[in-house]
Amino acid sequence: MKEDIAVLFDFDGVVVDTETQYSRFWHQVGTDYLGVNDLEGRVKGQTLTHIYELFFEGKEKERREITSALNRFEEKMSYEFIPGFLDFLSDLRAHDVKTAVVTSSNRQKMEAVYRARPELHDLFDRILTAEMFSASKPAPDCFLLGMEVLGTSPDTTYVFEDSFNGLKAGMASGAFVIGLSTTNRPEDIAPLCHCVIADFRDFSYDKMRKVNKV
Repeated sequence: MKEDIAVLFDFDGVVVDTETQYSRFWHQVGTDYLGVNDLEGRVKGQTLTHIYELFFEGKEKERREITSALNRFEEKMSYEFIPGFLDFLSDLRAHDVKTAVVTSSNRQKMEAVYRARPELHDLFDRILTAEMFSASKPAPDCFLLGMEVLGTSPDTTYVFEDSFNGLKAGMASGAFVIGLSTTNRPEDIAPLCHCVIADFRDFSYDKMRKVNKV
């Protein structure tokens, strides 16, 4: 009997090349509102709700200003696919692999993405957004939900992530975790995953299946 294989993709920095853009935005927020110059590194992979709880508790005016600025920023962002991603996705589809996007982005942000990339709905079996799970990465809730909706288990699920929080969430879920060095250096993320790739060029279903948890 053929086993069901699932692949769960984070979105920013994994499917599309947006992390550099977000880094600029959150760096500016950090300097303007908190007087820190490394906020962008602290918030990667986390939901907006969790970011507000951690850094802007009780600051409703600031939250409204940042949300408004973020919405404007995301409307103008570019959403170019990570090199090799579409070919890799086609290879997965040829092998009947189930796929889902599991993102910390909220529904409003993804609506902006759909306007820029309307084909996204047809590329994946499911797209799961921040509203669908209560605990933000590095908690594994989002990936466990992905397995649940696709009907697979950790032993037949592969997670692709780029951020420290996302990689930790993937490992905590028990899945096979493949890190992309699109956001952080390969040597920095290697301890948090089972395999590191620069992008999806020269990567394939067969190479993915050779990744092990040892």
